[in-house]
Amino acid sequence: MIYLAYFIFIFSAIRLLVALSNLIFSQRLPKANHNCADLVSVLIPARNEEKHISYILSDLLSQDYQNIEIIVFDDLSTDHTATIVSHMSLKDNRIRLVQSDGLPEGWLGKNYACHELARQAKGDYLLFLDADVRVGKDLISRTIHFAYKNQLGLLSIFPMQQMLTRGEWATVPVMNSILITLLPLILVKKSKFTSLSAANGQFMLFNSTVYKRNLPHEKLKHNKVEDIAIARLFKQQKVKIACLAGNESISCRMYTCFNEAVNGFSKNVISFFGDSFLVAILFWLVTTFGFLFVWFGLSFRYMLFYLLIVAITKVVVSIVSKQNVLMNLIFHLPQQASMGLFMFKALISKFNKKYEWKGRNISS
Repeated sequence: MIYLAYFIFIFSAIRLLVALSNLIFSQRLPKANHNCADLVSVLIPARNEEKHISYILSDLLSQDYQNIEIIVFDDLSTDHTATIVSHMSLKDNRIRLVQSDGLPEGWLGKNYACHELARQAKGDYLLFLDADVRVGKDLISRTIHFAYKNQLGLLSIFPMQQMLTRGEWATVPVMNSILITLLPLILVKKSKFTSLSAANGQFMLFNSTVYKRNLPHEKLKHNKVEDIAIARLFKQQKVKIACLAGNESISCRMYTCFNEAVNGFSKNVISFFGDSFLVAILFWLVTTFGFLFVWFGLSFRYMLFYLLIVAITKVVVSIVSKQNVLMNLIFHLPQQASMGLFMFKALISKFNKKYEWKGRNISS
């Protein structure tokens, strides 16, 4: 018991150090550079996004970087997504709508949409954005400058998350908490190890030449966590990548309620642990019930110090993610419960070999 207690105590301290490294070595986008003349293809896969699509298109049309084309792939939407895009394309010819002829066998919907978008694109850079993100007017100019300066094949960003309900506060911050306490993001760029990879499909900026040489969405056409898989693939191919978190220029309200978040995050939570259910569950058990082992294995004083480390870690993660510190402290226990629920649902989906997303059944 005592050795396990020491291990848990040391593990919590390491997580704090990793979080602090992400604070101290935070990678910031440079100021906008308007000297670049490269064409940027902004590529948006959209399935039933009538609530969001006009906002992201308006944001893109307001960019200070004007040399862009915007291609939206309507993935068999049953709402007014295509109509909205068509209407906006009449006002600005940089917007183009591509409609799906159907999902080929062996593909997942988003992977096929991204692959088809890349085939249509003419840009020197390919920027894949989810339809539900919002972007500041200088996002493209700043990210293109960063990618060029660092000679990146891929730049990905975890957007700032907008959370308006208790269900969102109980779920959405969990993924940032895992990422920022287990992976120093600076090493995504600096290290050659494929295990030190991260990416977020909400924002993925590719050098077009690198993308078309590797065709990542085609190679990973049936991978439901394609963003992280692409990051690992690129590192295997010795392509330089970088991943940033908590940038003010891009935000997103991923989910609007508890059930949506549980369904969404259960799709990819295990990928944060090298696709190992055992490692994921052990992480949840240690971070949720570790204080009990420290208390009974060491002493009450150690337990108090352990809880202080946990609280400081939560504060640092919140600062790095640009989330409300007090809300994350208040919702710490619900977030831990939600993490366990994500993993349980992921395990059930794997056992049943069935996962549903955007109205489609996806084999696990």
